[in-house]
Amino acid sequence: MCHYNAPVRLACSAPTRIDLAGGTIDIWPLYLFHPGAQTLNAAISLRAHASFEELPGDRVRIHSVDTGRTVEAGHWSELARPTRLHLLARILHFFQARGLALTTRGESPAGAGIAGSSALTIAVCAGMARWTGADYPAERLLTLAMNLEAQAIDVPTGLQDYRPACYGGVAALEMGPDGANRVPLDVDPHELERRVVLAYTGEPRQSGTNNWEIFKRHIDGDRHVFDCFERIRDTAARMRVALLGEDWEEVGRQIAAEWDNRKRLAPGVTTPAIETLIARSAAAGAEAAKVCGAGGGGCLFCWVRPERAAAVRDALVAGGARLLEYRIETEGLRFQ
Repeated sequence: MCHYNAPVRLACSAPTRIDLAGGTIDIWPLYLFHPGAQTLNAAISLRAHASFEELPGDRVRIHSVDTGRTVEAGHWSELARPTRLHLLARILHFFQARGLALTTRGESPAGAGIAGSSALTIAVCAGMARWTGADYPAERLLTLAMNLEAQAIDVPTGLQDYRPACYGGVAALEMGPDGANRVPLDVDPHELERRVVLAYTGEPRQSGTNNWEIFKRHIDGDRHVFDCFERIRDTAARMRVALLGEDWEEVGRQIAAEWDNRKRLAPGVTTPAIETLIARSAAAGAEAAKVCGAGGGGCLFCWVRPERAAAVRDALVAGGARLLEYRIETEGLRFQ
């Protein structure tokens, strides 16, 4: 029996992102202590997918293609304390899913630092809202996704990662006492694509761990961390001006400054393997490089002159990295 007047089958997807500048400062309430705080990011075409199919009765089944794990329950209430697939189970528990099989898969590597879990959370929450007929306008959906993911990983989550998944495009997220304001940036996606080489380092990372340690030090009054965030804020502001002015050399300088400031936040942000890859890319002509997300592993992106992109790609592969083919994604959440 189909519940809620739900469709028999439904599928949706949401893009991941590369964070250009201003990450971690988007965790509440850190941005309140840095007036003018903003993050800059671009949605990319490596998407998180969710499909929903009707099951008989109240049964619920969750299957993650990426992990090969499956969770089954006779009733949604059994998903309150799952032993596996905590995030997906928590979302279905919130929506009191009944008669449903959920299947998920991602196009990005696990622990890539490009907000794959946030994109998946947006896709599954949006799909469940449509499946159940619940009214979730975009901003309410963003809040729900952020809060459910925080509950699943047991640490605070930031504001920025859910916006690219929902809206796509290149944007700034301005944050202050009155909340968060997403501002689309008029940047040519093709020009960004020509200058960004994206690769997976082969080392998954745990952004919650890195960010939580930094968060605690900030709240405890660590002056060093506070000053790092001041510089991260200022770098984001300068990069925004450079992007809008298509001053690509200045963008590269600000990416380098962003990475330098981020490495100062905590020892685990970079690793010897990451530094080796960055050195290889620089020797091949990259003007700057930084790790996506909180660091410690995941994806690395290199800022290059278009004519040096092939050489940088070859250097990263020779160093053991896995190149990720992508495009800047102008479309956000999408139903098929």
